[in-house]
Amino acid sequence: MHPARPFLETDTATLITRARAHPFALVCTTDGRRIHAAHAPVLLDETDGNPVLRFHLSAANAATSALMAGSNALIVFTGDHAYVSPDWYGQDDQVGTWNYLSVEAEGPVTHLDDAGATRLLDDLSALFEAGLSPKPTWTRAKMTPGRFEAMLPGIRAFSLAPSRFEGITKLSQNKPQSARDGVIAALSAFEDSIAIASHMRKIRS
Repeated sequence: MHPARPFLETDTATLITRARAHPFALVCTTDGRRIHAAHAPVLLDETDGNPVLRFHLSAANAATSALMAGSNALIVFTGDHAYVSPDWYGQDDQVGTWNYLSVEAEGPVTHLDDAGATRLLDDLSALFEAGLSPKPTWTRAKMTPGRFEAMLPGIRAFSLAPSRFEGITKLSQNKPQSARDGVIAALSAFEDSIAIASHMRKIRS
């Protein structure tokens, strides 16, 4: 988490939208001796306006063992990001930096039973298959009877209701508008950086 307070993002709706737009996240935990990290698609639901995250990991993953033993989890979503060259500020004695959007969700996890794990997998398939249209939607009904149930013990599914839910919106807010305009113009010329330029325009001072 970046220590500069101007970059701190605490608006729940903004964070939920951002996490849903970038659902492939990093799940971090510890067993007291080592820190473990695993990548996983994470679904973000809302209960009474509060975020609830669901995810699954391989049963053989060291992070899974730590979570099953009671460790908290830190889930990190990385959103749009881009390198910022000091040449673009129009100011002397600047250095390169990185503009980016992120979300962090931290707290205890709840192990989901087989029914909860099945719902999670069905929901994941429904969400990501929808993005592949017009491809016919895959569902586990296409599997050989009994095969899904035989594979289910290979994973562990969890939910997390965060005790901390915040992120970073680092878009050169600490620079004068003239410098920000220079960065926006420069980033807009690079296909991979257009998204960050667009985010910067939205918070013009």
